[in-house]
Amino acid sequence: MAKPATALNPVTITDWQDVRSSGVLLHVSSLPSTFGIGDLGSSAFDFADKLAKSGQRYWQILPLNPTNAGAGESPYFSSSAFAGNPLLIDLMALRDDGLIDKADLLFPADLNPHNVDFDRVRPLKLKVIRKAAAKLVMDGLPAEFTEWRATQAHWLDDYALFTELERIYTNTSWCDWPVALRDRDSAALEKVRELHAAALLETEVLQFLFFRQWSRLKTHCNELGLLLFGDMPIYVSYDSADVWANPEIFKLDSDKRPTMVSGVPPDYFSATGQLWNNPVYDWSALKSTNYLWWVKRMQALFERFDIVRIDHFRGLVQFWEVPAGSENAIGGSWQDVPTYDFFDALYRACPEFPVVAEDLGVITPDVVEIKDHYNFPGMLVLHFAFYDDNHDNPYKPENHAQRALVYLGTHDNNTTRAWLDEADDVIRGRYQIYLQEGEAPEVTDSMLKLLMRSNANIAIVSAQDLLDLPVRARMNNPSTPFGNWSWRLSADEYAAISFEHLAELTRGSGRWVGGR
Repeated sequence: MAKPATALNPVTITDWQDVRSSGVLLHVSSLPSTFGIGDLGSSAFDFADKLAKSGQRYWQILPLNPTNAGAGESPYFSSSAFAGNPLLIDLMALRDDGLIDKADLLFPADLNPHNVDFDRVRPLKLKVIRKAAAKLVMDGLPAEFTEWRATQAHWLDDYALFTELERIYTNTSWCDWPVALRDRDSAALEKVRELHAAALLETEVLQFLFFRQWSRLKTHCNELGLLLFGDMPIYVSYDSADVWANPEIFKLDSDKRPTMVSGVPPDYFSATGQLWNNPVYDWSALKSTNYLWWVKRMQALFERFDIVRIDHFRGLVQFWEVPAGSENAIGGSWQDVPTYDFFDALYRACPEFPVVAEDLGVITPDVVEIKDHYNFPGMLVLHFAFYDDNHDNPYKPENHAQRALVYLGTHDNNTTRAWLDEADDVIRGRYQIYLQEGEAPEVTDSMLKLLMRSNANIAIVSAQDLLDLPVRARMNNPSTPFGNWSWRLSADEYAAISFEHLAELTRGSGRWVGGR
């Protein structure tokens, strides 16, 4: 891709990229809790304290957006790119704020300590959180809510309307709603606001409660010197407030149905490619607005996180689009993105642009060019170092780039214990050359030491690997659409994490930050 003469050349070599440091990957929902799902409460604050005391600089999490059963509870297929997940609200804080009673905290004792049972947890938690919202409304909404709602107006009203219409037209995609609602006729929407004012306000209050708690946690982390590292999928779900409210920026037909959808082409791993079925962006339409929707999205993310990982970064350079209704991704084609113009617009709106590019897999020279131009650090996965004997393999320790983040595996990979258990003799032979140590269970710790010794400036360790957990602790298997995203730590497992050992690894590899 040729670089246009007008492209900006922003200086993004900032402190966070250049300091040798480390952190831990653990999603909020995976924290221990007596309420069936991790939340923004005491465990989150305690985890932040322990990370800081062990010399870490980063707490990496997955997207915080609402999840739903229809999308397998994936935070990457949400009903909103802006909203927060009410299931992560801390009930104890609601009690402390006087919004619920002690009796509301009595949850079943048989909730699974190792996995989130969303079918049970969702109705239990939402009943209590809605009671808190009703109490807040009854007592008189504080000025803090009014001010917050005004700052979030660009997405909040649409999200509340979409949520209520989804409830009214259960199991019906928004393109099949009455035409006036599908096409957002102003009179029809105003009637919904009048008839369902209480429900709309409840949705807004739930979001307020979520973001008030998130702000408290972020403030606590930042006061400790800890940076919160968030995640952003580049695509949004078709069944979302984002597409319903902004149909002009997606490739849809006159009935608001997708004409083209997302995926990746056939490759070594899949002869038919991967069909994701998200609606793809109409980049010409986006450009005509100076990428306003994307600007607001990034501004919201930078308010909530200190650093943001852009998932499938490759799709912001070129993307694979497939005709809607296709059985697989074979019949797709590559389409260009006005990448320099796009990122220059984002930089003008957000001069501080702390972004990590998820560049795993097959990456073409044009993607490398964009990363280098904007100084975006990429990602390395140590598991991938042992799949071939190619001396140029970028994942091999001797080839690790300094401006990068290195992992044993991400949330999409198996735990290192399970990966090692499933490894064949050839792969075992390759990693033993590097480790020069014994078989499991010592190997996982040896891999952690290899990770921390990497030349990459930032090393991220998953909580699963700190505990050497087996396959049951895998967060996501991309080859299966359901049965993912539910793993969480039991109280005993959380207590077993050796933050002292993490501190030793951090000091020994020169990654200790802050002197805490």
